[in-house]
Amino acid sequence: MAARRKQGRWWSSAGRRELRRRCHEVLEGSGSDALGRWINIGLILLVLANVAAAVLETVPSLMLRDAAVLRGFEAFSLVAFALEYGVRLWIAPEDPRYRGLSRRQARWRYARTLPALVDLAAWLPFLLSALWGVNLRTLAILRLMRFVKIARYSPGMQSLFEVLYAERQSLLACLWLLAAAVLISASAMYVAEGDVQPDRLGSIPQAMWWAMATVTTVGYGDVYPLTAIGRVIAGLTMLTGIIMIALPVGIIATAFVDVIKRRDFVITWGMLARVPLFADLDAAAIGEIHKVLSAHTAQPDEIVARRGEPARSMYFIASGEVELEFGDETVVLGAGQFFGEMALLHSAQRAATARARRRSMLLVLDADDLAEVVHRHPDIGQRIRSMARDEEGPHAMARRSDIATGEVAEAKEQADRG
Repeated sequence: MAARRKQGRWWSSAGRRELRRRCHEVLEGSGSDALGRWINIGLILLVLANVAAAVLETVPSLMLRDAAVLRGFEAFSLVAFALEYGVRLWIAPEDPRYRGLSRRQARWRYARTLPALVDLAAWLPFLLSALWGVNLRTLAILRLMRFVKIARYSPGMQSLFEVLYAERQSLLACLWLLAAAVLISASAMYVAEGDVQPDRLGSIPQAMWWAMATVTTVGYGDVYPLTAIGRVIAGLTMLTGIIMIALPVGIIATAFVDVIKRRDFVITWGMLARVPLFADLDAAAIGEIHKVLSAHTAQPDEIVARRGEPARSMYFIASGEVELEFGDETVVLGAGQFFGEMALLHSAQRAATARARRRSMLLVLDADDLAEVVHRHPDIGQRIRSMARDEEGPHAMARRSDIATGEVAEAKEQADRG
């Protein structure tokens, strides 16, 4: 009876909604979910194994084309990728981008996105070939296209795609300039050497092959100028090519750096906003504090702060894990958490020894730097002191140590949940 009630609860509307929400956290979360990280690692390894199999299958000496193990692996991959696509389609209504839409509209909207189309291409052609008996070995390139799926699990690749989309108009302008340079160079070379090399430069379309190879700085050498004026045109085309190549590279590099800085700022801003001392500050004030943060990379087992030493700075954990060793207990803090906030307000001693459990990126806020911000913006200091005087509620602060009692309690609670 209990089992039937439990099964009925999961098949109810609320149960399906809860299951869908949980699946969304696992597959589309920010990486904080342990199960989600393992699933992502497994899918990445599966994609890499598929790419390796598709490449090695083309080596005749290995005789893998008709191997039963390879066919079984392909069938397993087909099922795994189809299941992943189906689950992602099912959980689409939980995506914040599709809030306010019906479940059907949300799924249809998601199905038309580029990541969904890549996921679909990873399995649908092979399923159709199996059902219809069509041999798709000549379309092995589709199996290599599965490599594109890795972009879903790489924040760096996602940032790059974001840059390409954001700068699409500038990049299209660069492409237009490149086409104009090729056309002008080909026309000039046709006029200069069309009669000298009629078999290679006897028309503008023929000369465009030389212009494309020269402007892109490839220089195959199969077509080259023979006259003095032709060499002058070739030299100018080479210089134009250098500019044409540098222009889109500069646009992409600058925009990529801006995207990374903006993403890091949002993450850091969120960490600052979680500190009770700064809870009453607005975005502009938090931005001022963000400017004085410094970065420190802690190696595994490195002692970041030692218990009993004077404390004059607080730490934010951007990535990695830090272990706080109190006298009789240990608390582990992860990415997005912080410690040592009371050192910003008054002279205090380190309440615990902070040791990096693995390579960790820490953001450091020094008390002197915060004092400089307060000196420039007295209203920020007034609001911080107001929060510090608040001894009520879950963020009550100890006066002798650098760690607030509420902070330790929160860290223990999160550790217990993890």
